[in-house]
Amino acid sequence: MAPRPLVLVINGPNLDKLGTRSPEIYGSTTLAELEKTLTARAEELGMDVEFFQANDESVVVDAVGHASQRGAAAILINPAALTHFSYPLREALAATGLRVVEVHISNIHAREPFRRLSLVSGVAKGTIVGLGVKGYALALEAIAGMVGVPRDGV
Repeated sequence: MAPRPLVLVINGPNLDKLGTRSPEIYGSTTLAELEKTLTARAEELGMDVEFFQANDESVVVDAVGHASQRGAAAILINPAALTHFSYPLREALAATGLRVVEVHISNIHAREPFRRLSLVSGVAKGTIVGLGVKGYALALEAIAGMVGVPRDGV
């Protein structure tokens, strides 16, 4: 039996505060609850997930840089504020050669002007914005198709 594809789920700055920080924008689901939901969905899809969250840009960039060494087949990333200014993150994602799907809980295009630019989108296979935490599960489903996980009638 072939090994199950591993998806590295990376959450950037302040996403450790999900559920309490600006719930009117980001909802009431905590990061722990989101990770539990994604673990179950990945299992249903025949994939494994590994989670990473950091508030420091260099730590996030290092996690991306080590994704291949960790055996990741793809990266699902919510870069949070790093979306708008982190050229090092963009370069690290591009350098991995892995499939990348960018997720944002809120619709960054309907928010303040500085939030409308994503440096990550240009190196991602796809971007999901504005669908709340459900966007993460949709991203996992998209990644399953990208990495060739067999889908029974879906």
